[in-house]
Amino acid sequence: MSRLGINDIWLFVLSGIALNIMPGPDSLYIVGRSATQGFRGGSMASWGIATGTLVHILAAAFGLSAILATSAMAFTVIKVVGCCYLIYIGLTMLLSRRGAATQDVKDQAPTSLYRIYSQGFLTNVLNPKIALFFLAFVPQFIAYDSPNKALSFIILGLIFIFNGMVWCHFLAWSSSSLSRKVKHSSFLSHWLNKIAGTLFIGFGIKLALGQQT
Repeated sequence: MSRLGINDIWLFVLSGIALNIMPGPDSLYIVGRSATQGFRGGSMASWGIATGTLVHILAAAFGLSAILATSAMAFTVIKVVGCCYLIYIGLTMLLSRRGAATQDVKDQAPTSLYRIYSQGFLTNVLNPKIALFFLAFVPQFIAYDSPNKALSFIILGLIFIFNGMVWCHFLAWSSSSLSRKVKHSSFLSHWLNKIAGTLFIGFGIKLALGQQT
């Protein structure tokens, strides 16, 4: 790693693990999908989120995220889109009819899994705070005289994604233990959707009120 100008890789890994286990929209989405559609749903949500994270990493590595850090207009546009999408997901969950969630559990068609993936991707990629996080966090572990800073950034980003995927799949596995109960309980499924929907709306409002740093 020293040849690439990467410093304190152990500290980066530990910090990344600590950051991954912090609750947020991504974790909530994985838990919700795992609880209602089992491990496959949670795993697909994890892959969608990982893909969104990769987009942020590549953008930051090649300087695109710097636009969000310096342009108030760009930051506001992305923030509003992300906020609206989170609130949309929340309202969809809140307004779902009782029994609809249990029907989703039975529906394991490929299109359903693709929808889970795409929602996970959009939940992550439309959050400008994540882009700014990578732009601020990762460079701390790259030496100023690194021969290829973009490559070092991408390598650190892939390490972050790998650790995140391990955590996300553990989260999916542990949460999927609820799926059997949810399948047989429209009441539990109904209120799980209500709680998750309320939290997603809360995250959307929090994102809307967030300031560019």
